[in-house]
Amino acid sequence: MEQHYDLVVIGSGSGNSIVDERFADWNVAFVEKGIGPLDSYGGTCLNVGCIPTKMFVHTADTARAPEHGARLGVDLELRGVDWPAVRDRVFGRIDAIASGGERWRASGSDNVTLVRGTARFTGERRLTVATAEGPVMLTADRFVVAAGSRPVVPDVPGLDDTLGFHTSDTVMRLERLPRRMTILGSGFVATELAHVFSSLGVAVTLIARGDLLLRHEDIDVARRFTELAQEQWDVRLHRKLLRAERTADGAIRLDLEGPDGAEQVESDELLVAVGRRPNADLVDAAAGGLALHADGRIVVDEHQATTVPGVWALGDISSPWQLKHVANHEARTVQHNLLHPDAPRSSDHRYVPHAVFSEPRIASVGLTEQEARAAGRAYVTATRDYGGIAYGWAMEDTTGFAKLLADPATGELLGAHIIGPEAPTVIQPLIQAMSFGLDARAMATGQYWIHPAMPEIVENALLGLPLD
Repeated sequence: MEQHYDLVVIGSGSGNSIVDERFADWNVAFVEKGIGPLDSYGGTCLNVGCIPTKMFVHTADTARAPEHGARLGVDLELRGVDWPAVRDRVFGRIDAIASGGERWRASGSDNVTLVRGTARFTGERRLTVATAEGPVMLTADRFVVAAGSRPVVPDVPGLDDTLGFHTSDTVMRLERLPRRMTILGSGFVATELAHVFSSLGVAVTLIARGDLLLRHEDIDVARRFTELAQEQWDVRLHRKLLRAERTADGAIRLDLEGPDGAEQVESDELLVAVGRRPNADLVDAAAGGLALHADGRIVVDEHQATTVPGVWALGDISSPWQLKHVANHEARTVQHNLLHPDAPRSSDHRYVPHAVFSEPRIASVGLTEQEARAAGRAYVTATRDYGGIAYGWAMEDTTGFAKLLADPATGELLGAHIIGPEAPTVIQPLIQAMSFGLDARAMATGQYWIHPAMPEIVENALLGLPLD
């Protein structure tokens, strides 16, 4: 039996926010994949991404208080970590939000139908959903594809479901803290979770293919972070994973190839965190006529419209930025364009910021120095240390810094990169300045900067730019 709707939304993350009271006279269906341990309503951010990880990060920061206190002459002691209590605090809140969101969407209004099952396109604006009750065929005048992404698992002998490894989807629900954990990866997921588990007492080994962690950050930030990570964790750079297996005593053994030849690493748990891939293949976007990028993302224009009329896409399934704040912005664009097709709005991706909630924190927006150099863009830089401001003295921070790039002639800010305490908060005035066209001179001198507060590091960096 075929059911026709005015609008079908695939995915319950940022796509869930599109339909509000303005769609009261639309016949709408939401499709979310079938009920299972990894299929909670609300998308990646709520269930296995941004929100739970940052709740764990805050706990990890608290656990590291004795280390920070020692630098200040304060004698603190960590007596233990109650992992079940830590875990259940996080998911006791998140699971209730996810289930409540599903109940609300399923019964909140007469014009909305929630369909639980795995969706696949079978033609333009035609969908088959494999539900528990059998297949359901859906057609609609308009579709929004917001089905997200999933962790990548490398094709390596032994690295399969029988090994019993974890991804970010599952590792936060461990029954108990392991004594040792190996993390395969060098990006934001790997480094954030390395901070979490090491701070809670786990011996962490981090395996990276390249010569730096967070290699897509500004080169100075990536180098500083890698140096500091090597002081905290067993960091293995320039490693290639050859094979994974379980030993007779139940440990996970990785066979690696490194600069000095073959080596092995054993641990109690393995976290694979080498990246994420868009779910366009899972919904068979190509069968729906949707053009794809080489990396599998759905092609969209500035209005979030795909190559099929009446179909939009947003978030990880189409965006090169796998960030919740980007997906939310794109959802607002799609919402407007559904309601106002004759006056479409464009997404603004000029200055997309991001942050890494590891130890230390990192935040970035705009061009890195290596990107500016590769583009042949004229630029000047200024770097100022946390240790050069009064609040940096208060924290005894000797490693953090802020680095700015600007056009030497106009003072236009081109990029900002901060590594250190509260970097994701400290960078926000720079994001605002870039977004609204405030140049470095005006930003530095045209307002008060509270003394002594951490944003003084931004003021000092702005004043330090060698502008023409």
